[in-house]
Amino acid sequence: MLIYHVTLPETWEYYKGRPSYQAESLQTEGFIHCSYEKQLEGTLQRYFANASKVVILKIETDKLFAKLVEEASTGDEVFPHIYGRLNHSAIVSAELRDLKLGAAR
Repeated sequence: MLIYHVTLPETWEYYKGRPSYQAESLQTEGFIHCSYEKQLEGTLQRYFANASKVVILKIETDKLFAKLVEEASTGDEVFPHIYGRLNHSAIVSAELRDLKLGAAR
């Protein structure tokens, strides 16, 4: 199954060369926020409206080393959360998206 995590380009650049990816929420909340494909646009609108560019990580859940939990979140909608570091081998792609143009690169 595929899930998605949105991050800022500078955060992705920092973690690209590291052993694993860690979102700030892993330290503050204990997990990495993710979305299903159908939730992705809502996530971008709610949490990244002020960003000009983001990186969308496409993640293959079968390859995760950390625990994946589906939990109710915004509006009681169920979202996938990764409870641990995100191993790079689970990342299928990293898409840079220009939100001001709506374009992907």
